[in-house]
Amino acid sequence: MTSDRSLEEVIPERAFAGLLQGRSQSFFRLSTSLLEGQPGAWSKKHYYQLLLEAEELESFLDDHGARNNRTYGALRELVASVLWFAQTGHSLSHLEARLEGYGALNLCSASESVDFNSSMEHARAFVRRSSATLLTAIREEAVKLGLELSPEQFPEASFAAGAVRLQLPRNVGEHEPTEEQQKIAEVASKFIAASSMLEDLRIRRIKTPTDRKAFLSRLCTEEQARVYEATVHNLQSTYDTYIKNTVLEGRDQRLPKLRGLTSAALHLLECATFLTHFVERHEGSGRDPVQRRLGQLVAEHDVHEVVLNSLLYWADFFLRRGRKVAEDLLPAYTNVQELVVELSPDIKLHARPAALIVGIVGHYGTPVELEVGGKRCNAASILEVLVTVGTYADERRYVFRGDVRPLGDIKLLFENGLGESGLESLPPPLAYLKGR
Repeated sequence: MTSDRSLEEVIPERAFAGLLQGRSQSFFRLSTSLLEGQPGAWSKKHYYQLLLEAEELESFLDDHGARNNRTYGALRELVASVLWFAQTGHSLSHLEARLEGYGALNLCSASESVDFNSSMEHARAFVRRSSATLLTAIREEAVKLGLELSPEQFPEASFAAGAVRLQLPRNVGEHEPTEEQQKIAEVASKFIAASSMLEDLRIRRIKTPTDRKAFLSRLCTEEQARVYEATVHNLQSTYDTYIKNTVLEGRDQRLPKLRGLTSAALHLLECATFLTHFVERHEGSGRDPVQRRLGQLVAEHDVHEVVLNSLLYWADFFLRRGRKVAEDLLPAYTNVQELVVELSPDIKLHARPAALIVGIVGHYGTPVELEVGGKRCNAASILEVLVTVGTYADERRYVFRGDVRPLGDIKLLFENGLGESGLESLPPPLAYLKGR
């Protein structure tokens, strides 16, 4: 017998207050412990527990539609905001604990190390101060709503251990490695690309709040920040999947050094994403009363100062410092050759065959350069290839420079008419192109 009850029913605000009273006490006991303790003593376990409690309370509020309720909307936004600072504090604490193992500061001068440590302490102090401000505001909002706050503190024995998140390798679109050396060359190439990505932003410390805001609005929106973070995350995942704990890693000390610099940059970029999300999603334009309140609790210009002058600045620094390591690794793990091919008179290198060339380069993950009519371009970029080929449309001679493995497949592609007779006619070594 089926029920005719609606899947959603309206709960009176007073009745919801009773539910919230019971579900929020763990959060408020934790807030009591954090606010009454020494702020400087907040550690990774404190931020991790705050992250868990805030996430659970936010989910409970969202499940009951608090986001769209005038009475409980402000509480929901405050809880959601403290969640992002908890994630930032957790990542910064993790970086602090792992920094020596990463060896990132070994590539720094004494003055650079002092500067970095000062920047990180400044960022951690800002996150602690902002988290405490938001927790205080949440407690005040709860009292206004008629909730009773327990004077008890969160039991020390109940703090979560902070389990490692287990995730499958990020290898969509990647091929199975034929050998470890190939993957080392791919990781080195990806590291150089990630370094170039941030280097192109021309990151620098900016003192003036208006100039800082303009820079971040142009080059580090939340969407852009997530791209920077994901790029470095994929780099680290590739390393951990194919290189970590291998014989080659043990023999070549440059490899763990590159891994450490990648991880240091990743944690900083994660924090930049968290704080950028807070500014864009919760403080927003400041037109809404709740947004204005959040802007008064945590000033936008203070968030921007930490994001640019501490987080992005040092993420860029570590990637630039590791670029020389990656550039040294590439020739050691690639067999760089030159391939010269002639285009048949009856074939044109238009968009479809150009995409196949780019697909071969992407398949191996190592840099390949294409030269046409004296102009050079990156053969991994479809745009650069098309522009270069289009500029010299009558040129029939093409020169490729790079690792022998992608060059071998490019040679096969040209020998088989650039796939113009259909991808099914390509030889078995190029079978991976048939899915493109």
